[in-house]
Amino acid sequence: MGEFTFVWEWIVMDVVVYVMAVLLVVFIVRKEAHPVSRLMEFLSFVLLNAAVFENFATLMGWYGYGRSLIMIFNVPLSVPVMEYIVVYAGIRIADAMKIPGWTKPVFVGVMGALTDFSLDPLAVSQRFETLEGTIGRWTWFPGAGDIQVFAIPIYNFTGWILLCGYSTIFLLLGRKLLDKHPHKRWLEIVYPVAGMLLSLGVLVTPVSNFLLWMEPIMAKGSVSEVIMLSLFFLGFVLILTVGWKGRMTRRLVGKEDYIIPLSFTVFHGLHLLFTVIGGYWHILPLTLPIALAHLSLVWFLWIKGKSAKLD
Repeated sequence: MGEFTFVWEWIVMDVVVYVMAVLLVVFIVRKEAHPVSRLMEFLSFVLLNAAVFENFATLMGWYGYGRSLIMIFNVPLSVPVMEYIVVYAGIRIADAMKIPGWTKPVFVGVMGALTDFSLDPLAVSQRFETLEGTIGRWTWFPGAGDIQVFAIPIYNFTGWILLCGYSTIFLLLGRKLLDKHPHKRWLEIVYPVAGMLLSLGVLVTPVSNFLLWMEPIMAKGSVSEVIMLSLFFLGFVLILTVGWKGRMTRRLVGKEDYIIPLSFTVFHGLHLLFTVIGGYWHILPLTLPIALAHLSLVWFLWIKGKSAKLD
């Protein structure tokens, strides 16, 4: 792989993600009724969906990553691994909430974007002198007209919603198919692979461009990027206030569902800790309120789910 500059901050953050991945694998093996399919979801999401798209984005010159401990070509392995952990935890809590099935991709997508709001401003701020020059843990190369926050195009956060949301659609469809045909064990292997390839395919279609900035009605770099992100968040609020109404399909149990609050708390806590360690005070007015609001919501849902009376 060649030499690389040891940036201890990047390494430690990656190691925490890998520890969470090990915990998730143990959780899946012990708690899931179909552990093989869930582990295949993990592998398929990481290797056939997120890592492929992230590498494609680096080849297109949209952004680049600093070199870390384990790389999948141009992308740190920790990036798609973290994305799946967030998707898994988001789906698990969405399934416990009594919300319409068609709203779950939006719910999980926004849960992913909220996690990203504490990660990406930190990642672009973590700039160091390396063998490849001065580079951030993550560096965007935005166009001149792109609407940005802390050198990150605003459509990046909508992109997280799409990546997590599309994956949720195909994972839930695959799980539903497996539930209908539990004795067809080959489905446990096939649906995660097929689903993540389909998710990747949709991600690079014109559908995504419309959802990112309303192309062809509007152009990239216009206020439409803010509008689309705002619409997704509005949908998220409506899901919670109109679609959910505090009802649960099942109670959340500490021994069975601890991965939900653990995942979001560890990731936000990690990001805020390294923001303070690095002295990146300029991003805290954005990242701290969003992280606290998101964690408050996660723990509220958790507590509500533990004490809920089922219909």
